[in-house]
Amino acid sequence: MLSIMEVFLIALASFRLTRLIVRDYIMEWLRRPFIHIEVVINEEGIEEEWVEPNGFIGEGLSCQWCVGVWSSFIMLLFYIIVPYGEWLVFVFAIAGLQSILYSWTDRL
Repeated sequence: MLSIMEVFLIALASFRLTRLIVRDYIMEWLRRPFIHIEVVINEEGIEEEWVEPNGFIGEGLSCQWCVGVWSSFIMLLFYIIVPYGEWLVFVFAIAGLQSILYSWTDRL
């Protein structure tokens, strides 16, 4: 059985992996074949990007809830099954906490 601290670490790691896949620039190569981005100019003359998923995979890659389920599963497998996988989970958990703290302090 996992402790509360282990569940918290896996949750942070899953959060970071989800954000990495759904939003971060570094993983754009993965999303690009499945998502169409359209740039439009609104009434105020400001450019806006509209993300239009293409098909089932595009819908899945643009949905943080969908990717979050798979990220949680992947992090749990790494933590339990993969030798030294807990180190990967730990690194992703630290990055997840850092991401949350950065977003919080950036608003101040």
